[in-house]
Amino acid sequence: MASRVQIRVDDELYRRARERAARLGISFNEYVRRLLARELAGERREADPSLVFDLGDSGGSDVACDKDAMLGEALSRERGRCR
Repeated sequence: MASRVQIRVDDELYRRARERAARLGISFNEYVRRLLARELAGERREADPSLVFDLGDSGGSDVACDKDAMLGEALSRERGRCR
């Protein structure tokens, strides 16, 4: 069973939503239904920057200081493979 719902939105928001629905090839009602379903599909978690930073221990290496030596070593190994 479906419920009939009435909402109020400002004219500009309504115009943009109708345009988006038209670009998707769906009705305005279907567009709103999909938005609601997506929003309510599951709990949204806030981004946690700690999940990205401090992922591992560098072991004391300092890539910024040693980059030239590291690149030289990598390139010399690569040249050796082509011979």
